[in-house]
Amino acid sequence: MHWLRFFHIIGVLIWYRLDIFFVRNDHPGVAYRVLNLLLFWRYTPEHRAVRLRLALERLGPIFVKFGQMLSTRRDLLAPDVADELVKLQDQVPPFPYAEVESIIQAAFEAPLSKIYAEFNPTPVASASVAQVHFATLHSGELVAVKVLRPGIADIIHRDIALLRTLAWWVKKLSSEGRRLKPDEIVDEFARHTEHELDLTLEAAQCAQLGRNFSDRSLLVPTIYWDYSFSQVMTMQRMFGIPVREIERLKGHGINMTQLAHEGVEIFFTQVFRDGFFHADMHPGNIQVVIDGPDKGKFIALDFGIMGSLSPTDQYYLARNFLAFFNRDYRDVAVAHIESGWVPADTSVEALETAVRAICEPIFEKPLKDISFGRTLLSLFQMSRRFGVNIQPQLIMLQKTLLNIEGLGRELDPNIDLWQSAKPFLKRWMSEQIGWRSLLKSAKRELPYILTHAAEMPRVFEQYLRTQTEVSKQQSRIETLLSTQAKQASWQKWATAAIVVLLTLQFASLFLLFNH
Repeated sequence: MHWLRFFHIIGVLIWYRLDIFFVRNDHPGVAYRVLNLLLFWRYTPEHRAVRLRLALERLGPIFVKFGQMLSTRRDLLAPDVADELVKLQDQVPPFPYAEVESIIQAAFEAPLSKIYAEFNPTPVASASVAQVHFATLHSGELVAVKVLRPGIADIIHRDIALLRTLAWWVKKLSSEGRRLKPDEIVDEFARHTEHELDLTLEAAQCAQLGRNFSDRSLLVPTIYWDYSFSQVMTMQRMFGIPVREIERLKGHGINMTQLAHEGVEIFFTQVFRDGFFHADMHPGNIQVVIDGPDKGKFIALDFGIMGSLSPTDQYYLARNFLAFFNRDYRDVAVAHIESGWVPADTSVEALETAVRAICEPIFEKPLKDISFGRTLLSLFQMSRRFGVNIQPQLIMLQKTLLNIEGLGRELDPNIDLWQSAKPFLKRWMSEQIGWRSLLKSAKRELPYILTHAAEMPRVFEQYLRTQTEVSKQQSRIETLLSTQAKQASWQKWATAAIVVLLTLQFASLFLLFNH
């Protein structure tokens, strides 16, 4: 069966003449010329990027998802290919309600009617890995139930294995195989999909984001843990209008400018305050509340893909942005080297020159038209020329930043993202390196200090005793070494004396016998 699938994939690649991706523009090679002759009957006028998108759609939902992930890797792909892959839509026909019921009953080991008082058999959303139904608990809470597609794990694992095989061939045959690193791209895709195959992981990520925004500046559904398993996730049903429906939002009196600014602030809060961010914030996963006390607030949905940043990444990211907008290109270069984004032996002067060449044309535009995401992408592409591969979490951040920028400008074309972000970045940097940082560290360590304060005198006494004992041991060792050195010296002289005496004795005997 796997071989049949493999041959089907090869057939689709040939049908859409994707062999063009394996060829150097200047040196087609003998093998390609022969292949061109054999496939003379299959002429395709479409652009190569269009053919790639059509092929992925033909191969099914897992390959469509792979194409979506590829579209975010603008640091690796040609711009025309990345732009075309963005058009991929993950609208998959739903699987039958009978299978939904079977999966839920197997997870709960109980009839569906015992679990949910009402369950809508028509899904409200259907994707490549799961679909969502609305339901009502017996306690009266309105919920949304996410159910994994039957057999999806086996399908994904099989197709990922085949993708690894194709990646190996691309690396061996394509002139850009080493630069594109297809095996690493497949590994990245595998990591994302593995997380989506266990809905308890998604539920945990949803809960974490909810705790981070306990102030309700961003609304996140509550997870019903007693009704959630690896194949079924039950969460609070949220009521809002998709953010892409701008006219409807305006009709309900939503202030678009304020909404755009709040969206930008929420994103930077996730990145720089929490280091944990929703990495799939396209308009389909964001809604807006249109009435009640939370009117005008964002609702986040779908938590399968989340990103995280270490404190080091956060610091250097903020430092890069601030240096960039202050046109301090040398600090951008130094930050790149100190962060490890480029090799440590990189010339600061050469890197500064490269950064200046990227940034100066950008500043020819009005500040409100400067794209954070594309600036970050340009810096990543520059970094690649200096021999470094940017880490996946930064690529996810860049993709999310592009989504947020697109959303912000769709809500308010005149939004100045820099004016929204700069105060936030400055405040964050001050908290990391100023007196606020010291105060924050003191607050973080204070509970430990208070808890162990009573033990401190005893611990200090033990430390002094230990140091005293160590000193005594060192003194004994030094004495022993000194004694051994003296003994070795006496042994040396004693041995020399014995040798001299024996020599004299043998000399005397020799003289005696000769007389």
